[in-house]
Amino acid sequence: MNRPIGFGRSVVALDNDVVAALHDRRLGAEHKSLPPTAWGLTVREYLATAPYLDQLQTPVLTVDRSAVDSNLAVMAQWAAAHGVRLAPHGKTTMSPQLWGEQLVAGSWGITLATGWQAQVGRCFGLDRIMLANALVDPAGLTWAAAELARDPDFELYSWVDGVGTVREMERHLRSAPAGVRLSVLVELGGPHGRTGARTLTEAHEIADAIHESDRLILAGVGGYEGALAHDRTPEGLAAVRHYLDEMGVLHKELVARGRYAGRAIITAGGSAYPDLVVERLAGLADEQGAHGVPTTVLLRSGAYVIHDDGFYSGISPLTAGGASLTGDARPLRSAMHGWARCVSRPEPGLALLDAGKRDLPFDEGLPVPQLVAGPAVKPLPEGATVTKLNDQHAFLRWNGGDAESVPAGAVVRLGLSHPCTAFDKWRLIPVIDDAGAERPRIVDFLHTFF
Repeated sequence: MNRPIGFGRSVVALDNDVVAALHDRRLGAEHKSLPPTAWGLTVREYLATAPYLDQLQTPVLTVDRSAVDSNLAVMAQWAAAHGVRLAPHGKTTMSPQLWGEQLVAGSWGITLATGWQAQVGRCFGLDRIMLANALVDPAGLTWAAAELARDPDFELYSWVDGVGTVREMERHLRSAPAGVRLSVLVELGGPHGRTGARTLTEAHEIADAIHESDRLILAGVGGYEGALAHDRTPEGLAAVRHYLDEMGVLHKELVARGRYAGRAIITAGGSAYPDLVVERLAGLADEQGAHGVPTTVLLRSGAYVIHDDGFYSGISPLTAGGASLTGDARPLRSAMHGWARCVSRPEPGLALLDAGKRDLPFDEGLPVPQLVAGPAVKPLPEGATVTKLNDQHAFLRWNGGDAESVPAGAVVRLGLSHPCTAFDKWRLIPVIDDAGAERPRIVDFLHTFF
């Protein structure tokens, strides 16, 4: 009843009308940083007033429009040049507006992490979803089966990493409409990693169980190499390469054993090691099936669309001088910034800003102070560093006691690390024309669903 694995559509999309209707929502006190003068207006009406960033309350998180546009183009061109497809991880932003832009830029589909996230995506019209996780929740499986039965063109893929998972899925799918089968990928893991079968032998046992199932179809091999390293040391890179090679071996063995139904996917990749995924797996791409089963190699990088000034700026190969940038290639740019106001100068060399853990990410590094914003943009004191975050405060410290360096009321622009844990703190994010302008203008708002 549901569509066999075929990837017949070259273009997938969102429901543009549903996405556009987000701007008909009315603004209120629940929208952090917006001034009371905006309350009661729709997003569309407020944008029509041509607001500026300095009219918002602090703290505030912003997205830079020009940087997003550049990042979309950089990643799309890079993936195409290396013969892989993008299924960007939508959990990074949980913003249907950005998902739509990624699809328009050529993405194969959108990756999500939980059944609920997939349901959100489906509500906005996503018709090809890679669920990079096991789906064993009864309510989630019931929803998936019903959605596949309702719409034969809907493509949903989830992962399995154990025979027990296969059996649990089958148990909850017994009552599904006749003919409905869920497409699944065998997930390969690694020692001390996260989820995933720990050996090739275990992975084949899982594939055999899927092959015997009347409710599941084997669609490929999936994995996440970022769980095995967190840097670009020789040891870290070697661990990632070995793991990706094992994924390739598993895929080729499954092809040889005739375990695939029609086509196959092999998918890896976060935003830290896309170059290694290309290096080790891109050669398996075989869209026409000239050397066996038609195979699509999917890269699931999610952070690239926003990037950062922290963890990803230090590890991504697509930054200035990165391992995968040559010639005139453009680097990824950070599209997110925090803006926080000095509310206290209790002692020399210390300013307390009004942004804390409730507002800004801190799990992959503290915010990085960049400049004092305003009509006369000026540098921060030498050595200025955010040393600590409380719930609602950032501790900005520097050497010396210049009282005029960051006076009370001054707004500091902060570079941030890890977009995944920045976006989840904001349900409505202002999009500005240029974070480097003396007076950035608000040109849009991003709605998030966390």
